[in-house]
Amino acid sequence: MHGEERRNQIIHLLEGNAKPIPGVELSRRFSVSRQVIVQDIAIIRANGYEIMATNRGYILHATHELQRVFKVNHGDDQIEQELLDIIDLGGKVKDVFVYHKVYGVVKADMNLKSRHDVQTYMEQIRSGKSTPLKNVTAGFHYHTITSDSTETLDLIQAKLQEDGFLAQLQDYEPVNFWN
Repeated sequence: MHGEERRNQIIHLLEGNAKPIPGVELSRRFSVSRQVIVQDIAIIRANGYEIMATNRGYILHATHELQRVFKVNHGDDQIEQELLDIIDLGGKVKDVFVYHKVYGVVKADMNLKSRHDVQTYMEQIRSGKSTPLKNVTAGFHYHTITSDSTETLDLIQAKLQEDGFLAQLQDYEPVNFWN
């Protein structure tokens, strides 16, 4: 079993249990060391799940955020529209990153969750000497978007598609950018 599959099963187990699940039980169930479970829990947390470690085991906090990565492409004059589309539909823009054939993944945290955040970001872009990260890859870039529901992420995806911002993944691009 690969790490991603194991982590998905850990999430499923924690979601289906009101009681804490000890790390020892998880390591025994998946035939891996306790240290691997600790690393898995750290990766799961980094993906937006709120997992608490108690003296009796791990518990998944019920109100975790979901996330989805969108590959997009547009000009500098459409940055604000793209970000507002996401925010106005209830999403949060966690980051922006590019996949460069030479440098690999280059990422910057954004943490935009309101129109005010977008306005501040746009002022910084317009007044700075730097250009948006997307410009190093001819406008192609990715955003990790978080939300409290799959429906919201689906609405955001539909809006980005409608506006012509969504882009197709290429064969050379890794599907999972974080492993």
